[in-house]
Amino acid sequence: MEAFVHDVVRFYDDLIGRTQGPMSFRFFLQPGMALLMALRDGVKDAKTGRPPYFWNIVNDPAARRDSLREGVKATARILLLGLVMEIIYQYKVLGTFHVLEAINVIVALCFLPYLLLRGPINRLVRWWHARAHRTA
Repeated sequence: MEAFVHDVVRFYDDLIGRTQGPMSFRFFLQPGMALLMALRDGVKDAKTGRPPYFWNIVNDPAARRDSLREGVKATARILLLGLVMEIIYQYKVLGTFHVLEAINVIVALCFLPYLLLRGPINRLVRWWHARAHRTA
């Protein structure tokens, strides 16, 4: 039990330490790139009439797997870049590599912003187009 508590404490200490020092720019770079991918795909979803991304994942079990696969495919380069940056960071700062920490950081910085922003972008674009067509 003590080993587990030690690992949890180390995990959170390491996470907090990542926001300062070397390579802290990735806390802006990776979510920014995820935002660009969400913007691209959210606009495409709005133009094709697809439902908001996260809403579709939550409410359509039949499409859940395909939607998640599509999201991972769209963010694959960002996820890979995040993995490389995390490996470099951990070896440079921590002197070792912790797989679960890397996965958590990559998901939080790369995929989560994409997941949370793609649907609202879709809705904003639909609203914008509907507003433009009402005034035209």
